[in-house]
Amino acid sequence: MDRIAAALERMAPAAMPTPDFDAATAFVWHTGPDRLEPVAQVSRVALNLLVGVDRSRDTLLANTRQFAAGLPANNALLWGARGMGKSSLVKAIHADVHASHEALRLVELQREDLPSVGRLLNLLRGASQRFILFCDDLSFGHDDAHYKSLKAVLDGGIEGRPDNVVLYATSNRRHLMPRDMIENERGSAINPAEAVEEKVSLSDRFGLWLGFHACDQDQYLAMIRGYCDAYGVPVDDETLRAEAVEWQATRGARSGRVAWQYFTDLAGRKGVAIA
Repeated sequence: MDRIAAALERMAPAAMPTPDFDAATAFVWHTGPDRLEPVAQVSRVALNLLVGVDRSRDTLLANTRQFAAGLPANNALLWGARGMGKSSLVKAIHADVHASHEALRLVELQREDLPSVGRLLNLLRGASQRFILFCDDLSFGHDDAHYKSLKAVLDGGIEGRPDNVVLYATSNRRHLMPRDMIENERGSAINPAEAVEEKVSLSDRFGLWLGFHACDQDQYLAMIRGYCDAYGVPVDDETLRAEAVEWQATRGARSGRVAWQYFTDLAGRKGVAIA
């Protein structure tokens, strides 16, 4: 029996050491084995360079400042058009608020790792730091039960969500699921109302819904001009307008992401480093 017990001890995974939350301001959660890896440098743009999202910016910034100060704050769902700065806003706001609240940390959680979120919360619970749990591009498909794991963050079960954790998620979908999936529930379920309620109630658990919509041409050009001025890329307005409009026409879309991609190409042609 002693040999069996010793063998089982060797087979069991080692307990995860308490993370050093002072090692970085941002971390990425990994499983197999569980670990929080510090991020030396977060890829982000300055908050003042995000154009056309003023209302969402102000709302999320106020919520984050409340949270960082130890005051009540809501979980937030940033939803809407792709490439319009949802994830960029979360990272930029973290940097802005961290400047005055050094205990604020950003922890990125991948959608496929949602079943492990309970273990992550146990690591964060009781720490002196405060954590924005960030899940980017969150959505669920048919027969995807991962959304049930997310309720541990939003509702917290009988333990409750840790006071030092708030969840910010981004998605292209307001209800986190495809419209046809919701419609299929209505058409095939024995009790359609209950089936749909189970699916869409997840987004209702976010206290803040912040919508992001496609930008117009003036906003698109203003984004690029802001990047050029911030990074010192010389270009006259006429050339910028002609090239930027042509660039978005070839992409078939106009968004903050397309604006950054054009700016990256322009900076490269002008020989200006933007790292």
